[in-house]
Amino acid sequence: MAKKKLPPRTAMPERDPAERIADFREVGLGYDWELALAEAARCLQCKKATCIEGCPVEVDIKAFIGHLQNKDLESAYRAILHTNSLPAVCGRVCPQEIQCEGACVLAKTGEPVAIGRLERFVADMYAAGDCEVVSDQPVCPVMRDDVSVGVVGSGPAGLTCAGFLASRGIPVTVYEALHEPGGVLAYGIPEFRLPKSVVKREVEAMASLGVEMRLNWVGGKTIDLASLRERHDAVFTATGAGLPRFLGIPGENSIGIYSANEFLTRANLGRAFEFPTHDTPPARGRKAIILGAGNVAMDAARTALRLGASEVTVVYRRTQDEMPARKEEIHHALEEGVKLEILNSPVEFLSGEDGRLRGIRLQRMALGDPDESGRRKPKPVEGDIWEMECDLAVVAVGAGPNRVLLEAAPELDLNERGYIKVNEETGETSVDGVYAGGDIVTGAATVILAMGTGRRAARAIAERLGAMPDEPA
Repeated sequence: MAKKKLPPRTAMPERDPAERIADFREVGLGYDWELALAEAARCLQCKKATCIEGCPVEVDIKAFIGHLQNKDLESAYRAILHTNSLPAVCGRVCPQEIQCEGACVLAKTGEPVAIGRLERFVADMYAAGDCEVVSDQPVCPVMRDDVSVGVVGSGPAGLTCAGFLASRGIPVTVYEALHEPGGVLAYGIPEFRLPKSVVKREVEAMASLGVEMRLNWVGGKTIDLASLRERHDAVFTATGAGLPRFLGIPGENSIGIYSANEFLTRANLGRAFEFPTHDTPPARGRKAIILGAGNVAMDAARTALRLGASEVTVVYRRTQDEMPARKEEIHHALEEGVKLEILNSPVEFLSGEDGRLRGIRLQRMALGDPDESGRRKPKPVEGDIWEMECDLAVVAVGAGPNRVLLEAAPELDLNERGYIKVNEETGETSVDGVYAGGDIVTGAATVILAMGTGRRAARAIAERLGAMPDEPA
């Protein structure tokens, strides 16, 4: 008997590029019930669900899609939430193509099940109560009064750790350096990819569960690790990799050059897109260049376009096929009019007498043999240097560990890259009772990988404090 032919992957409706570059509203419109059921029906419910192995927080993907096939939205939501406390976030920003969807058996056909889109649909559609947003239980647990945990940093790792512990009745206080919680979810990812309302809903649910948010508390300045250890029975550190890296080329101090960290933070937390209602805009730029090729570079390019630049160009020293950004984000950027200048490497920024950026000097490159990462190593084309006009540049070539807490806590052992050294299974650091996770341990990584480290540490902390690590209270 011939095998049943599966329908093609269900497309998700998106806003028209010409319309969406005029504002910061979300690009993808999400599935409706009809589209979600059509896509869920493509799942084969494999005996060995390899997709679960591809998920850093081990969401039972087979179960949640199975419930969705039966139109049981509540059970689908609970199946996701059992291990993932930020499903609406993950459904939008996780690199599913190299994780769960990359491990789907249908990936061999080029048409894996759209797991991320289904996860987003379930999270957006199910009207969960506050406790359910954080745990898979409809009733809030009774909080213990004999223990407490301090979490430094409210990004994906910190929120995951806080949510896991609170759902097991352990009081948690989160210390956040900025004036809004959410970490990179709030300051780093633009509204058109991740609406702030989605982050706010999940943060507010944690507050309802008893998690205390202390904003404008800078770990290492406002409060140090020793004080935190005196206040709490355990401390989880998730201060991230927020130290921008620059190129180290001449002219980099010219007016009009930003790190991607500053550019996106001003646009997101400073509400630069609402200037002059809010008064912290970055330079808007007429001709903008973005240096780098990851998701942060794509976010910066599309933000510059929305802030009013008439021309935005991404400069990258390799080819488009080797760009580390998600294919979907590259596609959206190109669709919106962002240009690529591949096989070029910056060698000098050019400025006028007033110190303002007026251009950049670029070295044309060619691909040589593969380097240690397996990618073909770019090499200069001898004598082929040219100039490009620009009045705004955003450097998006990575970030290093946030040093503020680390410099105030020399007792923490660091690895050779300057990140906190931990037991990978538990997140334990060299200081008793202090755990760490997220980018301050791994270096800049994805939201879901950061969540995975927060979850593992939370399990270890729960066990240390005598809570059931696997079942909510």
